[in-house]
Amino acid sequence: MENKIYEFRKGEVLLVDKPLNWTSFDVVNKLRWKLSKKYGIKRFKVGHAGTLDPLATGLLIICTGKSTKLSQDLTSEDKTYTGTFLLGKTTPSYDLEEEFDQEFPVDHITEEKIKKAALEFTGAQKQRPPIFSAKKVNGKRAYESARKGEELVLRENDIFIHTFNITEIRFPEVDFEIKCSKGTYIRSIAHDFGKALNSGATLIALRRTQSGKLLIENAKSVEEWTEIIDANEMIDELN
Repeated sequence: MENKIYEFRKGEVLLVDKPLNWTSFDVVNKLRWKLSKKYGIKRFKVGHAGTLDPLATGLLIICTGKSTKLSQDLTSEDKTYTGTFLLGKTTPSYDLEEEFDQEFPVDHITEEKIKKAALEFTGAQKQRPPIFSAKKVNGKRAYESARKGEELVLRENDIFIHTFNITEIRFPEVDFEIKCSKGTYIRSIAHDFGKALNSGATLIALRRTQSGKLLIENAKSVEEWTEIIDANEMIDELN
């Protein structure tokens, strides 16, 4: 266990390696409950800077105390992701949250076409978020309406793709690394990437590795953070 003393009540920025199938709010709630119990505070101030989908893993920034004021600035930083697309199939959610609903030909897709398509995605562009997203439409989360089968058309966002590198091709799976602006949906990139190849594509794995200057290598698991909270010494000036 590290020797650093954390001033959770005054304000800390915690780097968490979010596990698969946890929502970002699951992580917040787990750490809030632990901190509330530790310090005897009914509603401990905890928030996150930048949501990760349940099926994504990796860097989730958690802020406590007065550091929650930093959330907006931290959220606005560029992000880097690694992951995998599956070519030839699509789902309504653009990832594995929903079942496959369509299949497309892939025989015409070559390694050269895959790499060329990735290059064409770089730069400033408009992107339409997935209907299975937390975007609000008429006061409701889009995914709530989508799950009821309601028709939705979400407004396009301005995004910027700094780099889009294809790191490995294991056809029909394609590994990538993308550095992008805030508000970018990698699921939508998967969907649009499939279209660019005159086929379809689904995001089947995603991991956030960087946000601004913050790196996944410096993150700790939820379990590690709960152990640190348990072991953390009380600081007199915070009493």
